[in-house]
Amino acid sequence: MNLQKRLNFAVKGKSFLEFKQEQLIFEIKNLWSDYKKQRKKFLNLLKEVMINLHQTYKEMGKNNVKMIGSLSKIQFKPTIDVTYIKKIGNLVPDIDFELIKEETLPAYSFEYTSHYLDDLIIKLTDLFKIIINLAQIEDIMLKHSLSFKKITRRIHGLNNIIIPALSQEIKKIKDILEEVQRENFVRLKNTKDLIYKKKFIET
Repeated sequence: MNLQKRLNFAVKGKSFLEFKQEQLIFEIKNLWSDYKKQRKKFLNLLKEVMINLHQTYKEMGKNNVKMIGSLSKIQFKPTIDVTYIKKIGNLVPDIDFELIKEETLPAYSFEYTSHYLDDLIIKLTDLFKIIINLAQIEDIMLKHSLSFKKITRRIHGLNNIIIPALSQEIKKIKDILEEVQRENFVRLKNTKDLIYKKKFIET
């Protein structure tokens, strides 16, 4: 009975793990679809940023752009808040990124700078947000993939080792009990026949 309980528990555990495995597959597929869209968006925006940067360098010179970049750092205050939520048994990050602009006016003059510079700053801000979003999706997919791998290994262990071993042990015990039952039946039958013969002789 104890072995049967263990077997039932192992079968239920396998069913639960298979259900969890299906959930992970569904979640990974959705994340992968979202990741591909975000990556495409990132590559397009990166291309625009590089074009704008190249044009800005051409019009203003690399050193002037670097100097404006250093001054612009003072104006912006990046804040990142990372919280972890449990999803399908995994702790996954939820990243909240905000680039706070402390000064309303830019750190450069409009008169002596390229108009590409304004677009470049806006696009770079958007690019940071997409990079963080991609990093978040990648981390979640990695954790789900590792969890999927562990679950698959456990299911294989239950299927190929634990459940067959318990089933074999139960079968052995059943065979022994059946053999004992047959022996008892034969013994009882022989005893009955002996009693019957003894009564027949006495009469």
